[in-house]
Amino acid sequence: MAGSGTGVIVITGASAGIGRATAERFLAEGWSVALLARGAEKLAAVANDHADALALPCDVTDAAQVDAAFAAAVARFGRIDVLFNNAGMMLPGQLIDELSVADWRAMVDVNLTGMFLCARAAFRQMRAQKSQGGRIINNGSVSAHAPRPGSVAYTSTKHAITGLTKTLALDGRPFGIACGQIDIGNARTELAARIAQGVPQADGSIRPEPMMDVAEVAGAVLHMASQPPGTNIPFLSIMATNMPWLGRG
Repeated sequence: MAGSGTGVIVITGASAGIGRATAERFLAEGWSVALLARGAEKLAAVANDHADALALPCDVTDAAQVDAAFAAAVARFGRIDVLFNNAGMMLPGQLIDELSVADWRAMVDVNLTGMFLCARAAFRQMRAQKSQGGRIINNGSVSAHAPRPGSVAYTSTKHAITGLTKTLALDGRPFGIACGQIDIGNARTELAARIAQGVPQADGSIRPEPMMDVAEVAGAVLHMASQPPGTNIPFLSIMATNMPWLGRG
């Protein structure tokens, strides 16, 4: 398992936002990086002729595509040391009786089933490879602890990821597979840009919230991934300093 040096990491949702920033940071640090996302052109732009980057267009909700992508990563790099299980989606704020079943299922498909499929593929490889072991880092959210108003689908999936993280950390022990979760609050990405413009608060008001540089998230993921095999960070929260998360309610 990768420790204080470098290794092979698979990053999902790698074509934009947190995933792209993390991929670029790991490539800069000398890691071999398999980049997964649906958009082939955007992935190619991230890989950008890096010898240690492999762009793998993949829909994480499709089990066959996920298994094929992980097999391609192993064929290229020989092993997988770390998975950053990052791909996810968000929906506009809605009360539960306004949320369509189709939107609920789409959210669960990406944010939960997609993470399950990628974790399953990584766990299988880490358990079988020589030397055995690895590390799975799930992208949770501060919503895994406290919801925003109107986020029943998103918050439900992120609470479920916490259960996935805890179980993988337990089940991975005999095989040297560690699992941790990074809970992120208000990283400045295209997806989260609306937060800086104003979002509903628990008291019913709409207020802009402070944001932090997405590069800080990439650095936190690198820190988690670089722990020696005998050390795990099971949960790490990183947020904009004055984000109102700790004072919600």
